[in-house]
Amino acid sequence: MKTRISFAWLLACLLALTGCTQKMTSGDLTLSADRTGTLQIVSSRAAAPLLADVADLVAITVDGTQVPFRSSRLAKAVVNDVFGNGNSLVLEGKAANGLVRQLTLSTYDRFPSTLVVRVNYTNTSDKPLPVNGWSVCRLQVNSAGDDPAFWSFQGQSTEERDDWLLPVGDGFFQQNYMGMNNTDYGGGVPAVCLWRRDAGVMIGHLEPNPILVSLPVEKKAGNDYATVAIEKAYDSPFALQPGQSLATCESFISFFTGDCFSALRNYAGLLEAQGVVMPESEPAAFEPAWCAWGYERQFTLAEIIGTLPKVSELGFKWATLDDGYQIAEGDWDLTSKRFPRGDADMRALVDKIHSYGMKAELWWAPLAADPGTSFLKKYPDSIIRDKDGKPQDITWWDSWYLSPVDADVIREQKALVEKFIGDWGFDGLKLDGQHMNAVAPDYSPAHHPDDPEKDVREMPTFFKMIFETARGIKPHAVLQFCPCGDCFSVYHLPYVNKTVSSDPESSWQIRTKGYVLRALAPRTAYYGDHIELSDGGNDFPTQLGIGAVLGTKFTWPKDNPHVRRSYLLTPEKEALLRNALDIYNTKRLSEGELVPGLYDVGYDFPETYVIRKDGMLHYAFYTRGPQVKQVELRGLEKGRTYQITDYYNHVDYGTVTASDKTVLDVAFDHALLLEAKQL
Repeated sequence: MKTRISFAWLLACLLALTGCTQKMTSGDLTLSADRTGTLQIVSSRAAAPLLADVADLVAITVDGTQVPFRSSRLAKAVVNDVFGNGNSLVLEGKAANGLVRQLTLSTYDRFPSTLVVRVNYTNTSDKPLPVNGWSVCRLQVNSAGDDPAFWSFQGQSTEERDDWLLPVGDGFFQQNYMGMNNTDYGGGVPAVCLWRRDAGVMIGHLEPNPILVSLPVEKKAGNDYATVAIEKAYDSPFALQPGQSLATCESFISFFTGDCFSALRNYAGLLEAQGVVMPESEPAAFEPAWCAWGYERQFTLAEIIGTLPKVSELGFKWATLDDGYQIAEGDWDLTSKRFPRGDADMRALVDKIHSYGMKAELWWAPLAADPGTSFLKKYPDSIIRDKDGKPQDITWWDSWYLSPVDADVIREQKALVEKFIGDWGFDGLKLDGQHMNAVAPDYSPAHHPDDPEKDVREMPTFFKMIFETARGIKPHAVLQFCPCGDCFSVYHLPYVNKTVSSDPESSWQIRTKGYVLRALAPRTAYYGDHIELSDGGNDFPTQLGIGAVLGTKFTWPKDNPHVRRSYLLTPEKEALLRNALDIYNTKRLSEGELVPGLYDVGYDFPETYVIRKDGMLHYAFYTRGPQVKQVELRGLEKGRTYQITDYYNHVDYGTVTASDKTVLDVAFDHALLLEAKQL
């Protein structure tokens, strides 16, 4: 007997299937979801499960309580948006208080092993709901018994000036708040990487502007896992009105193998799709630089001019005038103590630098103004104020924060750039100060008290103005950005064509900051800062091996009598400097390609970086512990023969024929720089 199947019955079956388990795969990532809202996010490359099953990937707190949702719909869809072509799973749920949640999880062809997360909450009740905060990308990351349990990249900025790459073991916690963590320090990279020896996971937000969220990382003692999340906490409850919707930040989860380099490259690609595009540096940005800061604030023009012949003779192409030329932070007219003829003296200094075939760079601390300055007397409403109406301090400069969206600030600081580049004739600017990385909410009644976070979101446009103004006058102007001790705001990077290790605390920081910045902005020059800030004050192998632009602040032929420390160029220091400059100018590794995936900067010993340039691989090995007696040369083509040379100490190690594991017996204590040339 035949049975007729009605259209209504078939439609009901299809709708029922919409609620069944759904699956999406992208690269190493597989996502499974069922109608209960339970998710599995699996890495196919992990030797053991990387993530626990996820029941609360996202959460919202209303009136002090995390809201439970009952899943009501699960559907799959094809998408095409700024990230390209892809697929989405849409999970809908409803809470007893009338809050409806739509969670959309998307994968894209252009970004394998990556899951983009979007969450929207709608109040369908007839009364306001007081929202205390929300979280997304809440994950439990399983340890695999490694020591340490994980290595990590974490992008916060605090007065501790911490490392960006950190081991994570028992008792570890870091908040990674993207707002101001101290009076001068805040912002950074709103992303976190945790990796094991076999695999890793990265989370972060993809908003095109800075927002005030945290990305806490915690591993409690005794747990065999760590937790990560992106969290937003409101200072006072946000009233979600009937019919109103609240979208959390657009965010992502990605899997990777090796250390964080490839994950950061993937993240930069996601940001670029959102319009946050990293720049390509001018050739001049890769040229070595001398800075007059060795003479400190009480420099004399005679000291600087007297040093230029030695600077030029050694082959430096930039000379930087640092802090001390101005009346005060905020009043950027020249002090008559050092520039008795005013602007004429400054133009003459720039002309003198140019006469030696060098470019001139000027130090400047924008967005800072000292109390009592003429600028603040003229524009008293230009400053940021806290909730109590007090000016926001910049303790390092004993200054007050200027609002980056204040019309008077923008106009006057734009005029300063025009003066520095157009009138005085400088070829580039060194923008300096940890305060530049982020800003606190502004409650000034003169600005936007109804939207105090506007300054936070729009701060990057201020540096865009500086960048475009300078390059509008001199199309090849170089803009160095030095947020002293901060983790660079990723939103300022598009308006910088020379990053810097930014007052590093160690050679490890010079290397790892360069590693991160060259992953995020591979076409942007990375300046190693003054060599005097490296371990021992002379760690040229660190700057050369990571592909950093060389820099120094030596004094010559004598020190300024008022300096706190001598930076005099002795014959011994000059010999080291000449050797490093010759290697730098010959090999130009700062313009080479950092090769990811060969070594793990956290787990592998010795710490190793590889740069490909002119068809050769350049290895940089470092040890902060015991002496190394042999190194493995990864990335060579099996069966091929290579000439191996220590290009820093100029030692020929003969040839090796590459095998499955190519090992060179060589002992070193601190650093070893090798070049492998295929024969």
